[in-house]
Amino acid sequence: MKGTKFTTPDDYVAALDGWRRECVSGLRKAVLSAPQLEEVIKWGHLVYLCNGPVLLIRAEEERVLFGFWRGQRLRETEPRLKPSGKYEMATIELREGDSMKPTAVRRLAKEAQALNDEFGDPRDVAKPTSQQRGKKTGRG
Repeated sequence: MKGTKFTTPDDYVAALDGWRRECVSGLRKAVLSAPQLEEVIKWGHLVYLCNGPVLLIRAEEERVLFGFWRGQRLRETEPRLKPSGKYEMATIELREGDSMKPTAVRRLAKEAQALNDEFGDPRDVAKPTSQQRGKKTGRG
C-alpha cells in the first residue's frame, strides 16, 4: 500500500484483500461507533481526528497497525500497546489470525479521544515555543 494514493477511506479499504481487509473493516467499524471522530486519509492511511490526531489504522503487507498518538497512556487499558515513534505513540500490531473485540476497540478509541479533549492536539506538545526556539539558537 506504500506509495498508493487514496482519496477516501472507502477507497483505502477497497484496495485491501483477504485478512487485512477483514481486520481493517472490523477496526474501522468499531472506531466509527465512537462519537465525534472524523475519519480521513492522512499520511497514506486511515487517521481519526478529534482536536488533533487520535488514532490510526495502517495496513501493511504482513500486518495491520492500530496506533494511538497518546497510546502510552492507554497501556493499562490495553497491554498489547507498544511504545513507538514521536509524541506518546503506541501501537498494536495485528497479523493474520489476530483480532480485537469491538468493545475493546471502542473503549480505546473513546479513551484516546478523551485524552485529546483534556490535553489538546498531541502534536502541539512536540512543537517548541518561541521562547524554547530562542534558547536553542542562543537568542532570547
